Amino acid sequence: MDNTLQDTYSPPSKGDKTKERILAESLKLFAAKGYRAATVRDIAGAIGIKQSALYNHFKNKDEILESLIEDLTTSAIAKLFANFTTPESYKQGKSLLLSIATTFKLISFDVQNEALFKLLMQEIFNNERIREIYNEYFYQENVKKLSSYLFAMMQDEMVASSDPLLLANEFFAPLFFYQMQISLLKLDKKSTSSMVSLFEKHVEYFWETIRINQKQTLFE
Repeated sequence: MDNTLQDTYSPPSKGDKTKERILAESLKLFAAKGYRAATVRDIAGAIGIKQSALYNHFKNKDEILESLIEDLTTSAIAKLFANFTTPESYKQGKSLLLSIATTFKLISFDVQNEALFKLLMQEIFNNERIREIYNEYFYQENVKKLSSYLFAMMQDEMVASSDPLLLANEFFAPLFFYQMQISLLKLDKKSTSSMVSLFEKHVEYFWETIRINQKQTLFE
């Protein structure tokens, strides 16, 4: 190993690993049982440590929830446009929309993100901070960003002129619905096969609805 890397790299300490395990197990329990039903004893038991040992890392259950809430701000849905940051990103058109829809689908079947989504949905009515995160990171930022790209597409005559904010809402709404439906089906141990292709079908339908037909334009 390079000496520079040896000097700068330090592996996670035992305490850090325990803290990560506490967060991971807490997320599973909160998603499965609900935040209020899951106890500190449940969390400690799932990890195989004493409750007193857990308190060395977190003061209480609320502090664990706060740490998990912060994870929501860096989750995949909060970073939908991470790969579309240049001024020319809007020119990807349908591919951009497909990338967003694919992220929603992958999140629906990813254990970590599924648990975060469940926690979000369960606690959104009980926790003001979670409501703020949902509104700012999951809704407002994503809708605003997509509406700005749709507006640029309209200016570039890629899609028909319309209300970009309304279109952005219309694009996102089914994706959240599909994600919720998958979570419910999995909760009841039912097949999700009927839902898998809906994300791409939604993009196809949406794009065909808003795009400008170039052939038609030529003969107008």
